[in-house]
Amino acid sequence: MTSTVSTAVLREDARVIGLVGLAHGVSHFYHLILAGLFPWLKPAFHLSYSELGLLMTVFFVISGIGQALAGFVVDRVGARRVLFFGVAMLGVSALALSAATSYTMLMLGALLAGVGNSIFHPADYTILNQRVSKQRLAHGFSVHGISGNIGWAAAPLFLTSVAALASWRAALLWAAVLPFGVLAILFLNRHALRPDPIVQAKADAPPGAGLDFLRLPQVWMCFAFFLLTAIALGGIQSFASASLVKLYGMSLQLATSAYTAYMLASAGGMLLGGFVGARSKDHDRNIAIAFALAALLAVLLSLALVPAWMAFAMMGLIGFFSGVAGPSRDLMIRAAAPKNATGRVYGVVYSGLDSGLAIGPLLFGALMDANRPSWVFLCIALFQALAIATAVGVGGNTRAMQLKNA
Repeated sequence: MTSTVSTAVLREDARVIGLVGLAHGVSHFYHLILAGLFPWLKPAFHLSYSELGLLMTVFFVISGIGQALAGFVVDRVGARRVLFFGVAMLGVSALALSAATSYTMLMLGALLAGVGNSIFHPADYTILNQRVSKQRLAHGFSVHGISGNIGWAAAPLFLTSVAALASWRAALLWAAVLPFGVLAILFLNRHALRPDPIVQAKADAPPGAGLDFLRLPQVWMCFAFFLLTAIALGGIQSFASASLVKLYGMSLQLATSAYTAYMLASAGGMLLGGFVGARSKDHDRNIAIAFALAALLAVLLSLALVPAWMAFAMMGLIGFFSGVAGPSRDLMIRAAAPKNATGRVYGVVYSGLDSGLAIGPLLFGALMDANRPSWVFLCIALFQALAIATAVGVGGNTRAMQLKNA
């Protein structure tokens, strides 16, 4: 009897993790729906690198503001409804971008995509925390991160392939099919994503209590951690390929493949990171070790002292070590968050991710316009190193709070 119950729980956990991971992969695919088409959008609209970076900034500014607000909406109306809305908005944004005839219309499409993207972290993590067994939660976070990296890896390959064979407008139209198809799958499996009525009831706090978590220093240190790591990630996503072309004389195809290697290796790192996080309580220390190795490799990459094939491999290793830190990062935030405020905390903290991804393309776009491709990787290393300090601060503060409440 116990075995039957355990099997049923495992099956339900796997179903929820798979559905949430699928939605998260679409979200990350759309992070690069514009960046993946930069080689076509730049000549089509006569844009500079800075203007291209500004499109990404608009996307992530809107997403960051929306994400902080979405956390409150999730805690109020439930994560499932909010998740459905976000997936649908991504499809609408791709349709709008495919019809763009001016830079302003590209901006509007980026804005719509940012609205759609804003809901995923508070909705996803609320569903995972409510519907997945505690013993499998680290692995749920691992799969969540892996699916996001698969989305990041798939976007440039898909978009550039379709754009090369047809046009950038065709690539966007085909990209619109993805979220609408996933929305249909989520709707058919909506019962698995239902809110937990017990958790929802506990979440009903008296008026005014909803903002108490903002007084916690570890919440803002988590925000700073995401801000710093996302600035580095914004540089990798938007301009690592262009930097590799200039530094190592790679073809655009090989440089794009190096970025894909980064994302796929990061997914592999997250798989390992799920086991590391499940067996460790000091999540900040896991993050510090992994990011220190990634930052060192980024510095070496900036020096352009190795052949192109080795630079390709180093991109993969940077992604791998960054990925190992992913599940420990999410578990660190969970440990720092007060009870019954999951959506709000994840919404505010992950708005740091969007804020960093908004700043990154502008900063790194300016470096590329100044013909400083090596500085791209130096800055990536710098921001990863700074993020280590915030992670250690979060871990120390959380341990102190736990000892105080023990």
